[in-house]
Amino acid sequence: MLRAMTRADAAQRITELREQIHHHDYLYYVEARPEVSDAEYDALMRELRDLEASFPDLVTADSPTQRVAGAPTDVFKSVEHHDAMLSLDNATSPDDLGEFEARTGRALPGTTFGYVCEPKIDGLGVALLYERGRFVRGATRGDGRVGEDITPNLRTIRSIPMVLRGALAAAAVVEVRGEVFMPREEFAKLNRTLEEAGTPTFANPRNAAAGAVRQKDPAVTARRPLDIFLYHVSRAAALGFSSHWDALEALRAAGFKTNPRAERCQNLDAVIAACERLERDRDTLGYDADGMVVKIESLEHQRRLGSTTHHPRWAIAFKFAARQATTMIEAIEVNVGKTGTLTPTAKLTPVELAGVTIRNVSLHNEDEIRRKDIRVGDTVLVERAGDVIPYVVQVVLAKRPPDSQPFTFPSACPACGGVAFRPAGEAYWRCTNTACPAQLKERLRHFGSRRAMDIEHLGDSTIEQLVDTGQVKDFADLYQLTAEKVSALDRFAEKSAENLIQAITASRERGLARLLNALGIRLVGERVAQLLAARFGSLERLAEVSEAELAEAHGIGDEIARSVVAFFKDPTNRRLIDNLKRAGVVTHSPMAPVGPKPLAGKTVVMTGSLPTLSREAARELVEGHGGRVASSVSKKTDYVVVGEAPGSKADDARRLGVTILDEAGLLALVRP
Repeated sequence: MLRAMTRADAAQRITELREQIHHHDYLYYVEARPEVSDAEYDALMRELRDLEASFPDLVTADSPTQRVAGAPTDVFKSVEHHDAMLSLDNATSPDDLGEFEARTGRALPGTTFGYVCEPKIDGLGVALLYERGRFVRGATRGDGRVGEDITPNLRTIRSIPMVLRGALAAAAVVEVRGEVFMPREEFAKLNRTLEEAGTPTFANPRNAAAGAVRQKDPAVTARRPLDIFLYHVSRAAALGFSSHWDALEALRAAGFKTNPRAERCQNLDAVIAACERLERDRDTLGYDADGMVVKIESLEHQRRLGSTTHHPRWAIAFKFAARQATTMIEAIEVNVGKTGTLTPTAKLTPVELAGVTIRNVSLHNEDEIRRKDIRVGDTVLVERAGDVIPYVVQVVLAKRPPDSQPFTFPSACPACGGVAFRPAGEAYWRCTNTACPAQLKERLRHFGSRRAMDIEHLGDSTIEQLVDTGQVKDFADLYQLTAEKVSALDRFAEKSAENLIQAITASRERGLARLLNALGIRLVGERVAQLLAARFGSLERLAEVSEAELAEAHGIGDEIARSVVAFFKDPTNRRLIDNLKRAGVVTHSPMAPVGPKPLAGKTVVMTGSLPTLSREAARELVEGHGGRVASSVSKKTDYVVVGEAPGSKADDARRLGVTILDEAGLLALVRP
């Protein structure tokens, strides 16, 4: 269909699609009132991508498809701001606000001031430049006069419009300013994910947001849940706003997201009341706000008041009271997460902090304890990061007991006594014992998953019962289960128990690559497991290989080699391997087919469900006959194997003229 479309028709349709997608982005990310389903939105985006692929000369930088289009960079270019991005003077009491009004009154005698109050977001200030309504550059605040060009990263934030509407769209050049932030709920999810992966977490949402917008690869930024509030029009020739409120209205009309808690105040009493309301509500905002920015509303008054080299004279930040308290560390306990990460937690003398009783606080990792020199018996200053997550700010050394001792991180797992291992260059210790009770349920879920041992019917409820009743203490115990034992579990009839036992029995034959993936060795996923299986052939051989020999294998490297050796050094894991062999689990690779390699040098992509072959079996078939399996279709793809309910890869194959096969066609290729 696309080939039959003329360039003129394509250009018109591309324009229509971009307008629709920009409209739906605005409704979803700014207004939070979507008009179409995710599937309908995805269909529009898919059609646009296909058209742009067929007519690449029609691709523009402001297209919705270019949200993540920048290549990774090693250096951010410097950007000189047209007007300096100054700091703000601070106020901490109503009296300070009164003094601010008195100062401005002395500068402009006889003037009555109106104000606009906006929440002071604890994020990262940025300047966005638009030319003729189209986003062309985004920069950090930097030192206020020179920032860094982070345009590709800012494009990934969906609440930043690529194309403006309203009065601002008509201006030749517009610069606006805003604060990039990470919502608290998204920040908590991100930290949970990082902690489970054993990587360092962020102390607060501001650090997370700042780190995200300065990523060298925009694709990484795109995976971080960032948002933005715009608060200032710093450059818009000839638009003639008379008040700051008018500028906020113009920002909203242009498609920007402005803070709904911004309000106009006729006098200082109204300002003080607004600040008190926001401070009361700060826990319900969904983002970190550490104060209220108070601005004189009239832009003419702002112009006449001017600025110092540090801050504008027409604005001030009313800072909320700090949320800190001192308490004592009664104990430091090390807990084991479901992926084996050891995390230290301080047990505190309970203390009230911002309406919440704090009893425990994460110390994150060994390096954090050493950096702050945190010890049992210390008096510490505790703060609620973002008013939500408590953390230790510092130790009050003047109150340290004379007999205190530095905390020593355990070298054995506190849950099972197994070997604790800290990989070189990482901050976290890990338990390497696959039978560690703190990790067992999560490891069993992975062991039985479709891409590992593929044990159907081994669901969460079943795993919970098998572990809690003591019937399964490691992977090998699964192969000792009987239908009679399983039928005694809740919600298991005789037939369903037999089905589970049959699935467990069938999993014995999955082969070495699937078993290696299933064991949950750190850094050994599906692809690395396949490489190890192909290179070493058996679990017994792999258990004896040196770190140096492992590191030399194609696609492995030093870090994976260290992890594999550490796994096999653990005596509990060696016993597990022996038990799996005794249970009849295949611990070697199937022999590679000998003879001709009909797919040698060929690239194959698969999409949809095949009638008889699983995706893993199809991959092994292709690779065993010399081919390579890729994840996306390109002009270099030789075959696309299409099954039931294929995705967009089938469309890509048709568009690029790539040969399409069904399962029978694939099998015909590899038959002698």
